Amino acid sequence: MTLPQTAIVYNPYGNTVYVAEKSTEAANNGALVARQRFIQMGETRGDQVAVLKGVKAGEEVITSGQLKLRNGSAIAINNAVTPGSNPAPTPENN
Repeated sequence: MTLPQTAIVYNPYGNTVYVAEKSTEAANNGALVARQRFIQMGETRGDQVAVLKGVKAGEEVITSGQLKLRNGSAIAINNAVTPGSNPAPTPENN
């Protein structure tokens, strides 16, 4: 599985991603929350990173705004902007 590099939170103690999940707490009434997961990364190609462990196919991974998140933070999905996913990116000509 590959993810955009913007989805990865690089840390000295281990790289992580945030996954959107429905809350299991009764107080949140099934609202979406962010869950932090440690991942094992593989090769990188362009804007994409191979993820070997930590995320399952079909899960929604958060690709921006991770600095504002904590494990269990309530979230709202906004897909107005999507990250690049070019395996061979080139600089834009100005």
